[in-house]
Amino acid sequence: MDKEEFLRLVEEEGYAPGWDAIDAAFEKLYPGQEPDHFVTKLTERAVSGGDEYLDGYSVYTSPKGYKHIVTYGMTFLYGEEEAFGGEWNGWGYEMTIKLKEAETKNCMWAMQVLSNLARYTYESDKYFEPYHFAEGNGSPLHTGTDSRITALMAVYYTEAETQTSVCGKTEFIQFVGITEDELQLLIEDPSKARILADAMKADGNPDLVTDMKRTKSYIV
Repeated sequence: MDKEEFLRLVEEEGYAPGWDAIDAAFEKLYPGQEPDHFVTKLTERAVSGGDEYLDGYSVYTSPKGYKHIVTYGMTFLYGEEEAFGGEWNGWGYEMTIKLKEAETKNCMWAMQVLSNLARYTYESDKYFEPYHFAEGNGSPLHTGTDSRITALMAVYYTEAETQTSVCGKTEFIQFVGITEDELQLLIEDPSKARILADAMKADGNPDLVTDMKRTKSYIV
């Protein structure tokens, strides 16, 4: 597609190549499934002067027994002219997290956490890569619970394949919840992140699903 055709499509209502690329990746994972979808308020988005940088989230149900959330907004979703022909779309990734939950209503807190991560990236100009970690304030990520999960670690492992659109490539970075002592381990020695992820996988969690009821720590 050349730029002239791209700009013509931009004029058409509903043209969203970046959004479609995200949907295509998850359609491969969950064929025929209609996810629970949530959109953020337009008045709260950064383009309207607010501090919300994501346009929405989709929540899929895995046959393996967990919920799989993906964001929309770390990449260019629509026909923005400046996005045409780039190697990477926007920040180059969307965020995902897998939660050991049966009901979508129990995942709403995680969407807020992902929103906070998006805000951090856009406002600090610092992006996440696998084995980076996001510190909390020492309290449970799910406010109001007694969960030991207080922080997040980014990991390579995700089932979603990298997608390419006219806006460039979109990867999917998965986050997994970690305990406060695991976080302190990574602060002291960031090279332990890969070992920590491998320990989680080896202990019966190959998909790196976040279980907010986990009490075991993988101190390595």
